[in-house]
Amino acid sequence: MANTMQLETLRRIVQEVDASPSLHEALDVMVDQVAQAMNVEVCSIYLLDERNHRYILMASHGLRPESVGNVSLDISEGLVGLVGQREEIVNLENASKHERFIYLPETGEEIYNSFLGVPVMYRRKVMGVLVIQNKESHDFSEAAESFLVTLCAQLSGAIAHAHAAGNIEIFRKSTSGPSYQLYQGVAGADGIALGRAVILYPAADLSAIPDREAEDISEELVLLNNAVAAVRGDIKNLDAKMQDSLMSEERALFSVFLRMLDDTALPAEISTMIRDGHWAQGAVRRVIEKHVNIFAQMEDDYLRERVSDLKDLGRRILAYLQTADTSHKEITEDTILIGEEISTAALVEMPIHNISAIVTTEGAANSHMVIVARALGIPTVVGVTELPIHTLDDAEIIVDAYQGRVFLHPPRRLRTRYKEIKKEEEQIAKDLKQYETKSAITPDGHTLPLFVNTGLMIDVVRGVQRGAKGVGLYRSEIPFMLRERFPGEEEQRLIYRQQLSHFANKPVVMRTLDIGADKDLPYFSIDEENSALGWRGIRFTLDHPEIFSSQIRAMLKASIGLNNLHILLPMVTSVSELEEVLYLLDRDLAAVQEEEQVKINKPKIGIMIEVPSVLYQINEFAELVDFFSVGSNDLIQYLLAVDRNNPRVASVYSHFHPAIIRALTRLIQECHKFDKPVSICGEMAGNPLTAILLMAMGFNTLSMSSSNILRVRKAICHVPLSDAKRLLDEALVIDNPLIIKSMLEHYFRTHGLADMVKSTRVVSV
Repeated sequence: MANTMQLETLRRIVQEVDASPSLHEALDVMVDQVAQAMNVEVCSIYLLDERNHRYILMASHGLRPESVGNVSLDISEGLVGLVGQREEIVNLENASKHERFIYLPETGEEIYNSFLGVPVMYRRKVMGVLVIQNKESHDFSEAAESFLVTLCAQLSGAIAHAHAAGNIEIFRKSTSGPSYQLYQGVAGADGIALGRAVILYPAADLSAIPDREAEDISEELVLLNNAVAAVRGDIKNLDAKMQDSLMSEERALFSVFLRMLDDTALPAEISTMIRDGHWAQGAVRRVIEKHVNIFAQMEDDYLRERVSDLKDLGRRILAYLQTADTSHKEITEDTILIGEEISTAALVEMPIHNISAIVTTEGAANSHMVIVARALGIPTVVGVTELPIHTLDDAEIIVDAYQGRVFLHPPRRLRTRYKEIKKEEEQIAKDLKQYETKSAITPDGHTLPLFVNTGLMIDVVRGVQRGAKGVGLYRSEIPFMLRERFPGEEEQRLIYRQQLSHFANKPVVMRTLDIGADKDLPYFSIDEENSALGWRGIRFTLDHPEIFSSQIRAMLKASIGLNNLHILLPMVTSVSELEEVLYLLDRDLAAVQEEEQVKINKPKIGIMIEVPSVLYQINEFAELVDFFSVGSNDLIQYLLAVDRNNPRVASVYSHFHPAIIRALTRLIQECHKFDKPVSICGEMAGNPLTAILLMAMGFNTLSMSSSNILRVRKAICHVPLSDAKRLLDEALVIDNPLIIKSMLEHYFRTHGLADMVKSTRVVSV
């Protein structure tokens, strides 16, 4: 096939598979289309059933129909098993002569000699094997190999979505009741939760609307009719408004929209779907998706371009339906909040006390939302890309945020086991309460102050209750996220005063506004292709000195009479940035003192070490600042070149990476040369395993989520500094993060700290 024909054929096959209503039909379409496009006699697809360690023949063009769904091979059997084991192409001229060939009489494949098998890979995992065969003995061409590799790469996500972590039941014909399924994601905030799903979907986003049964079909029909009437009115008004601005042919789209909204057109189809039991919003999504898929497959460029018009029309109808919608599921006790991507602002606006867990299909373990969820003690799993959100409304779910697992419609034995684990966790929490009044002092007398990270008042309350010695990181962006505009100076002063007052006589480190990347403001979105390396932190505030000065003035005024304010600057890269900030700080301090007619002690100033360039400029920075604070989440991201919000590379991001351990050890040595205190406020500080390494390195303070303070304090109280230093010495010569982690876990298990190790609380399924 010529390159242009290959691309067109690939596009058509992918579109037809995407348009299929079920996995079975998608696979049938796939094998038929590939066989036709490549002019081969057999095309088959085997999917891996991880639970039973077998490849199951799920669809075939050319083999006997009765073998589909019934023929299977062990993962080490046959040529299919060979492809899966090697994770590479197997291209044979005479398959039956190969030592791994297995004769399966029920398939009828003994007459086919040539064999080409390609693994279907998704995130380093084999999901299945695609096979083509011919009677004639010959090697398939390199072009054929390339075509199938490209096709499998295109389709692997769709197959993984339905594959659901190897749960083979979903590949068979649907049963009368919901089937148990297991989905794998990335562990975010630790914990176990059992509850029912509530879908959080963005406004006027068709793709995010879940399937839901209509509670009152007549009411849903009325809502639809009102919405359609409103959209018709809007379009007529637009047509009239543009009469003098656009030519008649340019306004033809309005007529097209009105024809689509005719009672016998789209509204009729949506009404039919509502009468079949679907709620109005889900019916709109289904009908629009059906027509979008049909249009997308058409050869005519004009009709293909109408896809965006269809989507626009669907969004208009949906917006009116959502405005009138009073039937949103309430966030009641034991709610499992589920969404594609849930922002920090959306989370903190919820009744947090009712949310027992959070699950998202996007995001990664150290996104800002997850960090906040961790602080709130809400178990969270992210990056569950295969999760079928549309079908989960009110579904019974178990979330195991230790293993990053989500169980849909769990069987009784699993519910029973996880309820037992919940009780065990509650007992561990009770046992930890004794550490609320203890200091973090090792058995050999070393003291390490533990600070709390805050943003919401609940963090402050829990931090005080759990004996935090101060605030190591106040995330000042959170109050900005909770508003519909930038807060004024007085609004900020009142918020900051609360934080400072609750920790009177204890240091409170306030980070200046740190937005950008995964920390968007709802009223000031920063849209960048590579936001992690973009306009964020101090870069933003230096470009907006009016916002920066308003915040600094509010902090200074809030500190009057308390004198416990420390100011921390995020995302500093160069000395020149720091010098510019210090000039603004001195200017604002002088202005506030003159305005308030009071002497204000200049707060201690520190910078976050999160950009690698700072590691090589400690001596210059040490001349200008009072302290350093390591932001390990971003520092790890940049040192390892891993986007911490990308679930595809979540396995590469590790607190235990040798480069991270070594970089932090050298950093502490450098900072102590200049007699500058160093704290760490990233997630490494809240993990008991890494906390003892940080203690051994010589960090002056650790700052963490309130939910982790007691666990880390217990670890410090049980681990002598001498042991911690020995473990650090061992870690510094190990080249594998998994081995470093295993070494630390072994120490904890053999020294009475097994309950601090996550893996002791996991369930095998």
